[in-house]
Amino acid sequence: MESRHVEYFLATVDNDGFALAAEALSVTKPSLSKGLRNLERDLGVELFHRVGRGLVLSAAGKAFVGPARKIVRDLVAAESSLVDVSGLPRGRLDICASAHVAEGPVTELIGSFRKQYPGVVVRLADLRPVDVIASLIRDGHCEIAFSHFPFAAAGLTTRALGIHEYWLVVPQDAEITWRDPFPLDDLPNIPVVGLPKESSSRTVIEKALQAAGSRTIMSAVVEQREAVGAFVVEGVGMSFMERTLAERAAVGGARICTLDPPITAPYGVIYDEARLSPAGRAFLDSLAP
Repeated sequence: MESRHVEYFLATVDNDGFALAAEALSVTKPSLSKGLRNLERDLGVELFHRVGRGLVLSAAGKAFVGPARKIVRDLVAAESSLVDVSGLPRGRLDICASAHVAEGPVTELIGSFRKQYPGVVVRLADLRPVDVIASLIRDGHCEIAFSHFPFAAAGLTTRALGIHEYWLVVPQDAEITWRDPFPLDDLPNIPVVGLPKESSSRTVIEKALQAAGSRTIMSAVVEQREAVGAFVVEGVGMSFMERTLAERAAVGGARICTLDPPITAPYGVIYDEARLSPAGRAFLDSLAP
C-alpha cells in the first residue's frame, strides 16, 4: 500500500469526488482514479461505489477514513520532525486558511518563510465555513490555521496578526454622489453582490450594516469571492470587498472607496503548541510579533 494512494483516498473524500481532489493534489483525474483502484486492490475491498459519474463511500470506505487519516498524520509528523545538516527544519508543513484570510498577507508570509527554509514544503488547504478548526488541527489535517477572530477552543493557542478592512466597490457608471469615505448609514441605492450566508466575511459585513441602520437587497450570491469584482464591473451590483480584492476590481474598472465607519475583521493563527513540528515552530517564529 502506497502512502500517496492513501492521500488520494482522503482527498477524494474531503473534496467530494475526483475533479476537486485531483485539482487539490495537482494530479490528473486518470492518475487519481488509478491510484484509488490500486489502493482498493491492495486492501482487498471496494472503498467507493461508482454511481454514474459520482462516488459514494462504501461501508469499508467509511471504516477506512479514520485509519487513513492516522497513516497520513504519522507520515507528516515523521517528515516534519527532520532537520537538515545545518539544523534547519525540512519536510512538510500543512496550513489551513479560509479564502478571505489567505488573500494577500498569508501568501506573503508563506513566501517569506520558504525563502528562509527552502527544505520545507508548505501545503495550503482551503478552510471552508463548515470546517471545525479544532478538529482539523487535532486530527492532523493541518498544524496551523489562519482564520478570522475572535476564536476560542480548549487546548489551542491563538495569535492575532492583523486586520482586514472592507471597502465599497461600485460599478463605474453608477449614478451616485461619490464620497470617500462613504457613510455607512447613507449607502447608494444599489443591490449587493455578496458571498453565501455561511461566509464569515458576509457575517461581519451584515453586522456592521445592521449597526449603522443600513438596509440592502441582494442582486447575486457568488460562491467564488474572486468573481465578485467581475460581477460589480459588469453592473450586477455593488459589493463590500477586502481591500486587496477591491483594488483588483478597480483595475478592472470598478470604483472603490473606504467606508465610514470602517468595516474591519481581525485575523490570526490558531495552533496546538504541543503538536508543533520543527517546521511549524519555525513558521510561527517567522511571523512578526
